[in-house]
Amino acid sequence: MTMRKTHLALAIAVALAACSSDKSQGAQSAAASSLASAPRHATSGLPVIPLRVTTAKGKHAFKVEVAATSQEQAQGLMFRTEMGADEGMIFPMDPPRMASFWMKNTVIPLDIIYIGTDRRILNIFARTEPYSEKPLFSKGAVSAVLELNGGRAAELGIVPGDKVEW
Repeated sequence: MTMRKTHLALAIAVALAACSSDKSQGAQSAAASSLASAPRHATSGLPVIPLRVTTAKGKHAFKVEVAATSQEQAQGLMFRTEMGADEGMIFPMDPPRMASFWMKNTVIPLDIIYIGTDRRILNIFARTEPYSEKPLFSKGAVSAVLELNGGRAAELGIVPGDKVEW
């Protein structure tokens, strides 16, 4: 009897994994399709999407570049000399994981915002030092990392716990 229960549990687990994998692939496919039709940033050529942060002071809208591939994420905002006040870059993490960013070859100070799996801000590194190779770690698994101009988060009252939608 125990062997049958084990096999049944294993069969159920495999079936559930297959179902969630199909849903995940469907969601990824829809996201990829959405990015393909998004406008492109003039400098990077990356897709640009709307992003909104809900704070105690209200909702703040941004236009962010999406660094989706490992190559795009490695490049990030390196060598950029300017960025608009309501612009930024988002780095999706699929699957969610612990993350660390640095400022190597990054000319402008940034706010690095780690977004948890519930799409709430976990932690923020404000006004990071340009060119620093010091790793800046998330406080937990993240579904994305958002980079804004240095000081912008404080200016808008963006703090850990705030909701991020994209």
